[in-house]
Amino acid sequence: MAFITANTLITSISLFHITIAYFLITNPRTISDQVFVYILGESMTMPPVRDFDTPSPSLSFLAVFLAFCGLSDLVSLSMPEELGALYYWGTQAPFRCFLSFLSVTFSYLFSPFSPLMTMSRTSRNPAYTFKHGASSGLDGLKNRVFFTFMFIEMITWFWIWITLREERAGVVDRLRKKQSREQH
Repeated sequence: MAFITANTLITSISLFHITIAYFLITNPRTISDQVFVYILGESMTMPPVRDFDTPSPSLSFLAVFLAFCGLSDLVSLSMPEELGALYYWGTQAPFRCFLSFLSVTFSYLFSPFSPLMTMSRTSRNPAYTFKHGASSGLDGLKNRVFFTFMFIEMITWFWIWITLREERAGVVDRLRKKQSREQH
């Protein structure tokens, strides 16, 4: 049996999304200044992001989206256990883990400081920003804040997926017992 239940993990990630949404609206700089974001970004040689210095319309949009995601995930926890654990979260967790993995991989492999990217020495400047020569909107995802957020998402959704798989047998046993009581 899992040490922490899947419902607790889903509640935690939902509250994490709501908290991030709050900081994106009030003071986005607190997110980019976090020690974990700095350490993980530096260790993976991800460029810093300067767009989190002040609130902006795009950050507000992202905040509303994260708040909706967090609230809808919290509401979905009120579903019956057999429906939520076996069907809804049983498909959501691996899907979200996979999308997070793709985002982390994209952010790292195609960042300007990635060992796979061949760049000139002048572009390996630590003060690199995406405002100079950004070729697409996806270039804004190649920074330490996005990388750290998606890394946390990937680890958390993988943990939820594994926990749901461990809890599945208990849910099925409870369903069988409930059905046998209803038949007798």
